[in-house]
Amino acid sequence: MAKRQTAKSPSYLVPALERGLKILELLAENPGGLLMGEMGALDLPSASLYRMLVTLTEMGYVVRDNADRYHLGRKLLTLGYKGLDHAGLPEKSAAPMRALRNAVNETVVLGVLSGGEGVVLDTVRSEQAVCVSVRIGHHFPLHTAAPAKAILAFLPEDELESQLKKIVYTKFTDRTLTSRKALLAELKKVRSEGVAYDFGEEVSDLRCVAAPVFDSRSYPVGAIWITGPESRLNEEKLRSMAAQVKATADQIGLNII
Repeated sequence: MAKRQTAKSPSYLVPALERGLKILELLAENPGGLLMGEMGALDLPSASLYRMLVTLTEMGYVVRDNADRYHLGRKLLTLGYKGLDHAGLPEKSAAPMRALRNAVNETVVLGVLSGGEGVVLDTVRSEQAVCVSVRIGHHFPLHTAAPAKAILAFLPEDELESQLKKIVYTKFTDRTLTSRKALLAELKKVRSEGVAYDFGEEVSDLRCVAAPVFDSRSYPVGAIWITGPESRLNEEKLRSMAAQVKATADQIGLNII
């Protein structure tokens, strides 16, 4: 009798699809982009690789810059958004984020928790010559980042416990929280103040202040934050921005069902 094939059987794989996905994975590993000639690791004939790149570009999953380098397209990020709760969060946050950036002239960022870490959904960059540039799709640790702490502090107890179990307390700087006890103490402060801070806990010369974005059920669906260099955002300056960040987060929350 013929052996029953499973969904993992090699005979069920679609070679063309597999090759296309490997192109996307390779580009994801090279955020600076790649020339077609730099994709030798794929071991594909040049003609086949070119046709796949043209197809992915036409569909918006890949973009080709003026230097003929290929990068991941924003359409992939759009698909990623749809896999997260409240997929409309970036659109609903855009105008308030721009207004906050204009008010403080520092970079403003939006993010959520996903898969045991934080991920950036959108960013409005400061117009100052020296500023922090944050890439959409960037992932950040839960124990160091102000936005992660802003969300964690207001999660239901069972969800918080689930997230805490995923944390590896890697030490990045002398200010990094390196234990569950230290993080829980910090989250208690966040609940009291309504905002969270990062005084160089992952990158020593960067500063952040974040506030959670709540939906109509008072659930923290994401966070909004201001980030900038220590040279401009000392502790006093950062704390003076807390009310503006919180007001922006509250404004965004009003648009979320």
